[in-house]
Amino acid sequence: MQPKDEPTSDEFSGRLGLIFATIGAAIGTGNIWRFPRMVGANGGGSFLVPWLIFLFLWSIPLIIAEFALGKRSRTGTVGTFRIFAGNKFAWMGLWTAWISTAIGFYYAVVTGWCINYFQTAIRGGLGSEVDTVQVWNDFLQDPYQVIFFQLIAVIITMAAIWKGAKAIEKVNVTLMVSLFILLFAALFLSFIMDLDDGSLDGFIYMFSIQPGYLSQPETWINGLSQSAWSCSAGMGMAITYSVYMRKDEDTTLNAATMCLANNSISIIAGLTVMMAVFSVSDDPLAAVSGGSSAITFLVLPEVFAQAPGGPVVQLLMVTMFFLALSFAALTSMISTVELCVRNFVDHGIERQKAVGFTTLAIFLFGLPSAGLWILVDSDSGVAFPQFLEVQDHIWGYGLMFSGLFIAYSIWKYGWSQYRAWQDENDITGFNFREYLDNGVSPFRDDFINTGDNDWWIGRWWDYIMYLGFPLMFGVLMLSYFSDLIFNAQHNPWDPTNPDGIMIILLFWGVTAGLFISMNKYILINRVTSRNGSFWPSNWELEPRPLYRNVPAGAEVSIEALPGGTDPFIVEAGGNLPETFVNEYGETKNHTLHTQ
Repeated sequence: MQPKDEPTSDEFSGRLGLIFATIGAAIGTGNIWRFPRMVGANGGGSFLVPWLIFLFLWSIPLIIAEFALGKRSRTGTVGTFRIFAGNKFAWMGLWTAWISTAIGFYYAVVTGWCINYFQTAIRGGLGSEVDTVQVWNDFLQDPYQVIFFQLIAVIITMAAIWKGAKAIEKVNVTLMVSLFILLFAALFLSFIMDLDDGSLDGFIYMFSIQPGYLSQPETWINGLSQSAWSCSAGMGMAITYSVYMRKDEDTTLNAATMCLANNSISIIAGLTVMMAVFSVSDDPLAAVSGGSSAITFLVLPEVFAQAPGGPVVQLLMVTMFFLALSFAALTSMISTVELCVRNFVDHGIERQKAVGFTTLAIFLFGLPSAGLWILVDSDSGVAFPQFLEVQDHIWGYGLMFSGLFIAYSIWKYGWSQYRAWQDENDITGFNFREYLDNGVSPFRDDFINTGDNDWWIGRWWDYIMYLGFPLMFGVLMLSYFSDLIFNAQHNPWDPTNPDGIMIILLFWGVTAGLFISMNKYILINRVTSRNGSFWPSNWELEPRPLYRNVPAGAEVSIEALPGGTDPFIVEAGGNLPETFVNEYGETKNHTLHTQ
């Protein structure tokens, strides 16, 4: 229940804090290690073409939607779907929160890897005389070391979000400014390395368009997937941070700034890696496209160990890179944990308890990824975390459904507004032209072009959300499942195959079924006991309160929304109704009623 001694609302101090927090959430290890690999494997500048196109067709429109949803609902993902899609669809918000949290289980382990490599680098443990494969294998095959650094990552994250929005803002500003400085410094050194042979071949490859790659569907699909994951579009992060927006914040400008800054960091990181690798490797494309873990923890230390300028510059190069990588990983961890914590706080749990519980759960559920099923590739002799990769295989594409659920909430609101318009004008039947005029645009008019925005959004956004988004979602999922079915090394329908399709469908199906079944009994209602009895025959349901974080001056009605008329959705610090009518039509006293 909502504690009386806690602040009733929390908010960022201004636009700068919001932008740094959201940029920090979007920028992660994928910008620094996955992006260069995708550039190398998809024709350099040829990959940048679809990647930039989908920035404007997927990432920015979806982030705009998330900001608009969270700014009006003033709750995390569960509450947002409860308000915008209706009580029956709160489970969609739980799915979104779970996907982010499940990724956090193993992402905390990856963050620990980055921190370990930073401290190894600064101690001189990644010099030119070091066997990077042995360093990697020794670390990964020692679960105590991996768990120790995983714990450090979790503790830093917990400390960063303990005090709420202001603390998150300060930490992200510090980490992001440091990240920018480190990456620019590393970029300068990489430029010197690439210039040393007088060719700048890494720089040229990065921005050279090879038409042959643009004719390959794989290049476009990879560009779409990188854009989707890199900006965290559909992850629920923007919904969470927009809860702390001031009333006059522009959702459109903030979304565009966040996504463009995220892509800029990807370009800087990509150039840093490409120029460094091209300057020292005999086969740079093979080195740079050899896999995420391979390029980051095996290839790049060897590359930086050959930087011109001697041991001092080489030490500086590798140390700056892994410190930047650690900062990027930590800012993403902060948003991952905060997304989960916000949902607990919305439902009356004290913030410190929610932070403690969430970080403990992320640590414990991340332990299997840290030490279970560590195998060694028979060809290369390189160790790899099979369990962690299976988790990424299962939950990585689950983010796509979160984006689809967000689009569904927008479609549902538009349809409800169209039906309301029909009722007001005594019109029956369905007319497509009337639906376009009175059903498609209401979300944009009511929640994006609110008068607080510096950039006015036109019908192009409607076309993307109603037509383009489902088409892109379908193509992405079809290509993904086709690849699983036709390119799997073993039977893709074998549930024990870690790279198959069946293991994904089983986990997704069980999770979705569980969350749907929880909707009525846990998300929308809470089970109470008559007379303190623990017997199920004495249990009954009462509405579960939802507390909205509404900063001063940001009060806006939600009654027109599908779930906005629920009397148990109140502002933080507000009073709950004394009674409710249960599913049998009986009037009951609510146990959490406050005066």
